Amino acid sequence: MAVLELPEWMALAPALLLAGTALVLFLLDSINPRSTNRTLFAGVAVLGSLSSLAVAVWFTAAGVGATGIENYGVIDLMGGQFIVDQLALYFMIIIAIVTALVTVASHDYLRDHTYQAEYYSLILLAATGMSMMAASNSLVTIFIALELTSLPSYALVAILKDNRGSVEAGLKYFLIGALSSAIFVYGVSLVYGATGSLQLEDIATNLDVAGEMGGLLGLGILMLIGGIAFKTASVPFHFWAPEAYEGAPAPISAFLSSASKAAGFVLAFRVFTTAFPVAATTEVIGVDWTLAFVILAIVTMTVGNFAAATQENVKRMLAYSSIGHAGYVLIGLAALSAEGGELVMGAAMMHLLVYGFMNTGAFLFVALAEYWGVGRTFEDYNGLSKQAPFACAAMAVFMFSLAGVPPFGGFWSKYLLYTQTINAAADNTILLVLAAALVVNSALSLYYYSRLVKALWIEEPILERDRLAQPTGLYAAIIAAAVLTVVVLPAFGPVADAALEAAAAVVA
Repeated sequence: MAVLELPEWMALAPALLLAGTALVLFLLDSINPRSTNRTLFAGVAVLGSLSSLAVAVWFTAAGVGATGIENYGVIDLMGGQFIVDQLALYFMIIIAIVTALVTVASHDYLRDHTYQAEYYSLILLAATGMSMMAASNSLVTIFIALELTSLPSYALVAILKDNRGSVEAGLKYFLIGALSSAIFVYGVSLVYGATGSLQLEDIATNLDVAGEMGGLLGLGILMLIGGIAFKTASVPFHFWAPEAYEGAPAPISAFLSSASKAAGFVLAFRVFTTAFPVAATTEVIGVDWTLAFVILAIVTMTVGNFAAATQENVKRMLAYSSIGHAGYVLIGLAALSAEGGELVMGAAMMHLLVYGFMNTGAFLFVALAEYWGVGRTFEDYNGLSKQAPFACAAMAVFMFSLAGVPPFGGFWSKYLLYTQTINAAADNTILLVLAAALVVNSALSLYYYSRLVKALWIEEPILERDRLAQPTGLYAAIIAAAVLTVVVLPAFGPVADAALEAAAAVVA
């Protein structure tokens, strides 16, 4: 059946498939609550994730959300509460890929866990919320999708109930998350009080009415930035990330640091490009809101990388590294006031896609090490390449790609972000500072990423190890992530063009 003949609500099929898969898992669990058939549950979860990915790719290829005579155009649903465009589909693809990798890896990681069905259901529900965030076009639906993402995430971090670190991390994550949700929803109420609207386009239309309440609107925008900064683990709302990532099961750390971060950024991109156009908003509140993102970007990438460089725990190093990468992506928002800012945002979106592959793979390697019973420090990883050369080669690819070493995908995405920032700096010289910070922090990150590669491939093990198992699911997910990190190179041009076009369409 052609896409044009489908009912409009089917445009949300990538998210609906994830939700439907979660319900199927609940049903299977209710039929046989004592079942520990992890292959069945993992298989259903992977099938649902891949179905969501396939539909999102199909819609993108068919022209859903694109403009032009031969395309189907942007689809509005529920009176404009949801919108399916290139931006939404792009991030639905990222979320589905990460979800599929995580569910494949979890098959082996959770081999002895009691709550198999609940675990996979929570992952799929969180992924549903993330996909709905990508398509949300109203502050109300954004908040609902945000909570649908957050509540399962709290449970997933604390799901290892016999592990004190997991339970403690889940509690801290919940408390900080509740505070950030309160800040975000209070910001929503202030924006509504100033503009009288919650739908993003209507907020932009009503900005002139908020002239006398510019201070109220400015405070509301500041609170929205705070809520988004929490979701993206940006400074100063980053404190939850190292604790949550260290205490959570490693596949969940991969899920939160990649898919959840992408969902937070698509939320930021849509809200600040659609609801608060820079020129009109500056005229009302008297301040250019992109300055807040300039400061956030510099501080976040610097704090994240310097903190990562001081870590001895591999999982915490990756957690702080993910904070540093959030700083790189924030450049896409900081540049929106400059001419060509939409191209910088597109480059940031491209980096998020590559980051999804390489960061997920890195955390899944940590999951493999935990499966083997390897310790958490750099020294504990010494000499692993002698017993697991393929997995360690994949980890080297992830580390060098995260550092931005050519010819890996991370280099090209950072290079695209750097060049677009330099081009936009002709209209806004402060962007030169951001470009310099990107280069300096990337150089610093090479230190701690190469330190782990050195431990894996050069250092001698501190203890003799027994023969290491080769769990099929974990190995498959890690190798798939490595292949995607490398394969993105020949496809970099078309994928980057898609990201740039999606950004240009939403900014226009």
